[in-house]
Amino acid sequence: MGTSKGVATLMSTYKYNFYYWGPLLFKVKMVPQDLKKCANLCSKKSSNVKDTLAGVIKHEHYISSMVYSKILTPYIGSFRNSYEQWYGKPLAQVTMTMTTAWVNFMVAGEFNPPHIHSNCDFSSVLFVKISEKLKEEHKAFEGRGGGPGAISFTYGESQAHSLNHRSFFPEEGDLFIFPATLSHFVAPFLSKGERISMSANFKLS
Repeated sequence: MGTSKGVATLMSTYKYNFYYWGPLLFKVKMVPQDLKKCANLCSKKSSNVKDTLAGVIKHEHYISSMVYSKILTPYIGSFRNSYEQWYGKPLAQVTMTMTTAWVNFMVAGEFNPPHIHSNCDFSSVLFVKISEKLKEEHKAFEGRGGGPGAISFTYGESQAHSLNHRSFFPEEGDLFIFPATLSHFVAPFLSKGERISMSANFKLS
């Protein structure tokens, strides 16, 4: 017993560092009142944007980047703080402008294949609605990976002693911001109901 305690004490005296590596994947929970404002921007009556996107999704429509940008302003502030902690340098003197924004109404059988976003520096996705049927389907999922309706991010090649993949089954209000060149994809699902998400791209200047 004494030996074990001695080893633990000795090990705790060593000073060490570990280092953040790779791209920043930022996540924050949007408050209900802001999420409601975002939901009001989602419409299938606006112009369809799917001819410029990678998704196998019927209803992908533009939303007002001006209005959406105003809603996201305080969350972008938190992202800036995380950026400085991650990279060791601030974004304080850089303007982060939303260039385009759209909504995805995803239903059973649809999906987003692995892809990146071009002509921008950062991208984001906000989850507005997850149907109860999809939540039940995901809860019953027993396989490996993120499961039905999950969003996954991959970086680099898979290799021993390296983390190159993160998957999330989203909840309403989950907002992710990440480098536009970070590969990501969304798995299909089988249940009825819509999975509504809003995406936006940003440029730095």
